[in-house]
Amino acid sequence: MITEAVTEKLAVLADAAKYDVSCASSGSNRRNVKKGLGNGVACGICHSFTEDGRCVSLLKILMTNYCIYDCAYCINRRTNDRPRATFTVKELVDLTINFYRRNYIEGLFLSSGVIKNPDHTMERMVQVAKDLRIKENYYGYIHLKAIPGASPDLIQEAGFYADRLSVNIEIPTEQQLMRLAPEKNYKCIMNPMVQIKDGIIANKEERRKYKKAPMFAPAGQSTQLIVGASPETDRQIINLSSQLYQRQRLKRVYFSGYLPVNEYDKRLPAINKPPLVRENRLYQSDWLMRFYGFKADDILDEKHPFLDLNIDPKLAYAIRNPQLYPIDINKADYELILRIPGIGVQSAKKIIYARRFRKLNTEHLKRIGVVLKRAKYFITCNELPLRIHGFAPDILKNRIIAENRTNRNIADLQLSLFAKIHHVLPPVH
Repeated sequence: MITEAVTEKLAVLADAAKYDVSCASSGSNRRNVKKGLGNGVACGICHSFTEDGRCVSLLKILMTNYCIYDCAYCINRRTNDRPRATFTVKELVDLTINFYRRNYIEGLFLSSGVIKNPDHTMERMVQVAKDLRIKENYYGYIHLKAIPGASPDLIQEAGFYADRLSVNIEIPTEQQLMRLAPEKNYKCIMNPMVQIKDGIIANKEERRKYKKAPMFAPAGQSTQLIVGASPETDRQIINLSSQLYQRQRLKRVYFSGYLPVNEYDKRLPAINKPPLVRENRLYQSDWLMRFYGFKADDILDEKHPFLDLNIDPKLAYAIRNPQLYPIDINKADYELILRIPGIGVQSAKKIIYARRFRKLNTEHLKRIGVVLKRAKYFITCNELPLRIHGFAPDILKNRIIAENRTNRNIADLQLSLFAKIHHVLPPVH
């Protein structure tokens, strides 16, 4: 039974948790045994996403929005006059189990403001996960936020109860972190991140020897970077992301466009809305590094420190490097085909497979799923001429943008006509 007091806390703390975007599908393998509750395997978590890409399928909640810190960019900073609430451990456990049984959620994402000190906060969060696993026999997905500055013992214990841990860096450079959050420092953030990485590596080795050894953060770790609260370039952000993937072996780096929640603080930029297009371009760049074999320096360099907001980073790369194109679809290797705008990972694999049996032409590429209106400028095949050398980079960019705009307008017109024919739209007077 969910009491009125818990419902009031839920309204406050669920709203406060929406600013943290670093949650995703589990990637875990915590199977249900002994007729317990839930299932933490990768296919056991089904996520829905809002239009801005934020996950809504987990019970995404703060333990408390009280905080001892006064970070300039945070809605929950201690100097803000706003409703405050704190869950007890039992209330959070009961809420999670109740919501799970009602089929509202498939897992828990638990973060928190820092009350008293990092150890006190982390200890309470770990107790929630521990009670869910041991007392409630819950095998579903749990994502815990590791509190920077908490003791290594608590971080270690958290890893044995949670599927994923995350430590939010928030501000991409130490200099700007000191300016906007002077009570925090990079060392306190990076230390638990390194500990979690080492713990995951050690646990995998241990489980090779002892199959029944307990799992440690089987879904890995993630972090969040706020975009636009400080003056870093996209190149600095992408380079940091690349280093985190390589050195800390993170599963995901999440980007959150800065929301102007504390407009009175003069350290923050004067903006009216979050930079969502820039956030999206950073996610596209992240995708290129994770799945397409791009390096940070391929995406941006000293001459191009910011991503082009008008076109995606893969297309921008192709336009900046005309010497690499056109690419012969029937001869190029897989890695090179992935560099062609309009061709995704699955399409590239299908091309490699299909050309074993025949030389491919544009009709074959359409059937495979290639976006020819984009790819046609960067490829050659049986009947497709060499097109890229006929255009200067700026002219080519403008031509592709214009074509995309025209195609969208045609699609909108077709949809409008279809709706009118089927009486979906109201009559025009």
